[in-house]
Amino acid sequence: MNTTRQTKTFIGAMMLAGLSVAGYASFASHTPHAYFALAVLALAAATSRMKVKLPGINGNMSVNLPFLLTAAVNLSAVEAVVITCISTMVQCWPRKDAKFNPQHMAFNLSMMVFATSAASLVFHALAQSPILWKSSTLGLALATVSLFLGQTAPVAGIVAVSEAKSAGHVWLSLAQLSFPYYVVSAGVTSMVQAMTPHLGWGLALAVFPVMYFIHRSYRLYFNAMVEALRPEVLVRAAGAGA
Repeated sequence: MNTTRQTKTFIGAMMLAGLSVAGYASFASHTPHAYFALAVLALAAATSRMKVKLPGINGNMSVNLPFLLTAAVNLSAVEAVVITCISTMVQCWPRKDAKFNPQHMAFNLSMMVFATSAASLVFHALAQSPILWKSSTLGLALATVSLFLGQTAPVAGIVAVSEAKSAGHVWLSLAQLSFPYYVVSAGVTSMVQAMTPHLGWGLALAVFPVMYFIHRSYRLYFNAMVEALRPEVLVRAAGAGA
């Protein structure tokens, strides 16, 4: 089996997993929140194009993550899936000078839907469990972990299959770079959860400047990281040439 066939098989399996988990989550969905959902959708779509290139890995990280996590823990699974699909399509839609890649779009859609649906299922399952487990903090933490694993593990898998690399090594590199952002996203989501009952769904709009600042900070940090690695690469290349 060649790499192209392995990649297509992996994408097909990811699509099946995404559809299965999303279907189950939607069947067990909860009360919709139309206005809040529209606000989160607008912010998720608006921040989807705010991306940073992960150094050393063929992939990007989008600023829409806190809004996808907010959708997973505050909205019904159906609303969360719709928001995830629209924001992911906006995020992955090619620029004018780029060519549309249906496989890339299919993988990203199915991976994001799978991760968001899993996070929604975990959070709402804990909310309905016995009193010992009824902790919004614990639920949010486990939902964040579910979203983190649901996104990073498939990405590591597709990179390993398509580029013939070690999945464990790719995942570890991806996790080290992105995990702090998931922690920040959980903090932003917790703030929205705590303040929304008092200030209303419009609070979500106030999160946008915060995410823009975080986006700028990550870009500066990753750019500095790339610049710091360049002298080392040049030295190694010179040594090899000698």
